Amino acid sequence: MEDRYEETFRREMVKLRSKIDIVNLRALMVFRAYGENIDEILKETFKEIEGLRVLLVEVESVESLPNNFSKLIHLRYLKIRTPKYDPEVALPSTLSRFYHLILLDLSSWHPSTKLPKDISRLINLRHFVAGQELHSNVPAVGKMKCLKELTEFCVKKESDGFELSELGALTELGGKLRICNLENVATKEEALKAKLVSKGGLKKLTLVWGGDQQVAKSDVLDGLEPHRNLQALCIENHGGSTGPSWFCGSNISTKMLASLHLEGVSWVDPPFGHLLHLTSLTLKKISGLCQIRPGFGGVTDRSFMKLKKIGLHSLPGFTEWVGSPDAQTFSGLEEIRCSSCPKLCSLPFLQEPSAVTCNHLTSLEISKCPMLFLPPMPHTSTLTEVDVKDSPVGRMAYNGIFKSLSFNGYIREVAWHNMAGKLESVRFGGGSAIPWTELPKLTSLREFQIEEDPSFLSTALLSNLPTSLTSLWLPDCENLTVDGFNPLIAAVNLKELVVCNTRKDSPRSVAADLLSELAVASNTKLLLPAAGCFQLETLNVDCISAMLAAPVCSLFSTTLHKLFFSSDQRVESFTEEEENALQLLTSLQSLCFWKCRCLPALPQGLHSLSSLTELQVVGCPEIRSLPKGGLPTSLRELCVINCSPEPQEQGKELRGTKPDLYVYCYT
Repeated sequence: MEDRYEETFRREMVKLRSKIDIVNLRALMVFRAYGENIDEILKETFKEIEGLRVLLVEVESVESLPNNFSKLIHLRYLKIRTPKYDPEVALPSTLSRFYHLILLDLSSWHPSTKLPKDISRLINLRHFVAGQELHSNVPAVGKMKCLKELTEFCVKKESDGFELSELGALTELGGKLRICNLENVATKEEALKAKLVSKGGLKKLTLVWGGDQQVAKSDVLDGLEPHRNLQALCIENHGGSTGPSWFCGSNISTKMLASLHLEGVSWVDPPFGHLLHLTSLTLKKISGLCQIRPGFGGVTDRSFMKLKKIGLHSLPGFTEWVGSPDAQTFSGLEEIRCSSCPKLCSLPFLQEPSAVTCNHLTSLEISKCPMLFLPPMPHTSTLTEVDVKDSPVGRMAYNGIFKSLSFNGYIREVAWHNMAGKLESVRFGGGSAIPWTELPKLTSLREFQIEEDPSFLSTALLSNLPTSLTSLWLPDCENLTVDGFNPLIAAVNLKELVVCNTRKDSPRSVAADLLSELAVASNTKLLLPAAGCFQLETLNVDCISAMLAAPVCSLFSTTLHKLFFSSDQRVESFTEEEENALQLLTSLQSLCFWKCRCLPALPQGLHSLSSLTELQVVGCPEIRSLPKGGLPTSLRELCVINCSPEPQEQGKELRGTKPDLYVYCYT
């Protein structure tokens, strides 16, 4: 078949050559990589191309490039991409011959990041589309005077061709620029050779000193003054004792900044009061920063009015941010990120009651800030994302987009009123405080979960849950007691119920107690199995014997589609009564035995479950065989995972005899 394909492809290429003038072809685009034979056909077809202006090609290696690739000196636009990550595969050395090249796209070139040594001969190149590492590997880049963007430049990365004067020659440079290894710059005069102040097209500038740099000359940073139209500035690891005069002095030239990132600097006097256009502020690893308050850095009532994003990270001495009395100071704030600030006690936009109005705040993340005061969260109804973690008060994660709320050991108050009508899923774990009186108000709640909670003691509390509930999960609540049959299991809307203890040393089965009460209620007519009464479609329990009781299976006979037996460590065999009860589940489509480590065999009557389409057996090492009676003809998927070799081999043998059956077996 492959030979026929290649022959057909060859004939089509012959037809193509007869229809077009290959020699004068101006554009060629090959959108995928081919095998070696097809590559040869393509190379033969286009061996005469010389006048190409546009070439886009995906190759397995440079050998797959057109035969006369080195002669395509008229190219204006070139894109080479390869799916391979092979550091030994290098770009063709002839690349630097394409003097007329305007655009070189290597954004999808994944092998070696080495460039031809004379790549700077591409003096007409305007757009170099590639990753930062490729950008930083261009020696003598100053010769490429038309270049519009260079995302990264590493000072003195090599002994020659990486001086700051190379940047000075790039008069058309715009976009974003990251200058690394600035510890290798000795004087202000050397820094001035970059001529950053004349580069009006630059939008974002990042200046980086080495991470282990302890002391840096402040005047070097003075020589790196950017153009006054710069929109984003980032300074990292500058060890000088004072900030640059163009930023911290009396004549500030960067007043138009919209984004500021200061990291690992030794000076703590940023001119916040003059940065009236600031929309994003990140302060990180500034050991000397203790407070931000009115007057600090010229802060006034007008400061921070346009601020949308705040990031405070790894500030060991930072204790508080004191806001101004003006409620509009942070009115535009949308995102707050705060982490690893061990002494931080208060933020003006996290006070209650607060004079600060945050009508646009949508995202809040607090991590490793043990002293920080938090009001009941979410403290504003506009928040769609809240994540409080690595905190003495536990973890809270709220996602308004997915309408979910999760707690793990969380002990603070919660502003339930700010999530009214927005929650569909709520999870409590790790002993979180559960406000049972608030739960009935969550009228949109669909899924409710209590996990690993030793303080959850009685199912009677579940009567507080709203009738909108469709899914109830109670995994590993070992101390839970069943105080009589709870009618929630018979709720019309409940479709899924999970009650199982997954630990090996679990002392008891809550599911067994619950199902036993259900059987008693059914037998004594306390709960009549009327049509429409039971709507459970999915059930996950840890007690096979309690589930496979005739009164229980009768109640779920027409509705139950999925049944999971999880971590039943007690079952040793199926009794005749249990085998018969299983046959009552006439609507069962999926059956799973998960980590029932003592279970010696599967039910022998599985072949009679005419609606069963999926059977999963996972982590049941004592099962030595598939049922001798066979499997139902309706079965379409069989998974045998981490079991003994015998049932896995039997499953693999079924692949040849049952073509409609998908078999998935492995250890």
